[in-house]
Amino acid sequence: MSKTNLPPSYEESRQQSCDSQQLGNYPFPSYGYPVQTGHYTPPGQTGLWHGPGYPPASMPTMMPSYIGQGMFSSNLRDTDATSSTSVWESTSVRHAFIRKVYLILAAQLFITVSIIAVFAFVEPVRLFVVQNPAFYYASFPIYLATYISLVCCEGPRRRHPWNLILLFIFTLALSFMTGTISSYYDTKAVFLALGITAVVCVIVTLFSFQTKVDFTSCTGLLCVLSVVLLVTGIITSIVLSFQYVPWLHMLYGACGAVVFTLFLAYHTQLLMGKRANSISPEEYVYGALSLYVDIVEIFTFLLHVTGGVD
Repeated sequence: MSKTNLPPSYEESRQQSCDSQQLGNYPFPSYGYPVQTGHYTPPGQTGLWHGPGYPPASMPTMMPSYIGQGMFSSNLRDTDATSSTSVWESTSVRHAFIRKVYLILAAQLFITVSIIAVFAFVEPVRLFVVQNPAFYYASFPIYLATYISLVCCEGPRRRHPWNLILLFIFTLALSFMTGTISSYYDTKAVFLALGITAVVCVIVTLFSFQTKVDFTSCTGLLCVLSVVLLVTGIITSIVLSFQYVPWLHMLYGACGAVVFTLFLAYHTQLLMGKRANSISPEEYVYGALSLYVDIVEIFTFLLHVTGGVD
């Protein structure tokens, strides 16, 4: 056997190992790579091949933090941009919805205040509705039918322009009924109730938009208060039909004004979104209807407190 066929010496092996390191022949995982010569890693370090002279290596148990940042930072930026765009779009839609609701509400209140002013200042009209209460009772079925159609039926409430037509008829009916009720009270009491209602509505609206208290999560409490107010109203009506008690009349009016003030805060926060409960931006008719009924009820109950029957 010639000397060239002898195995390399220890120094030659070390030199070859150093040369392979300088050339970059590092161990590669076996997944998808060609098989390389070397020694197989013992169990517990499976999947790695090691060249001659390499100590056993092991895979890291966790992904390095810089790898995670490099892989996911762009995705996070895209996600943030998408979510911020979505939030911006939803916020703009919600603001447009709120503006539409309050524009409709302003038109409704203008009609109602105008009719109340006619009933309060025009004496022949006032005497006519007082002497002919049948017109008041005739307007009640119109009010009830349009109210049920708008609140309970999604089709008429969302179909344009029928939703606005029904809302206009409803506004006229409720305005006529409110004007008829105002005819039984002194003119000063009517305008005092109007002034207090305006102040209360502005304060409640600003408070509802600024406060962290979520009135939309108090649905059960408001339902209980509504039942209590209904029962109190029935008892008050029975008592007053036999004998007029001024303090009972005023107490019932104060309780009703407080309950519907809470309802006004509740329905205001339903428009805002980002609460326990909210309404869809498509429900602008329902939003305006709810606020309008609350404001009219507050005014009607305040009449019991501020005015005396002529």
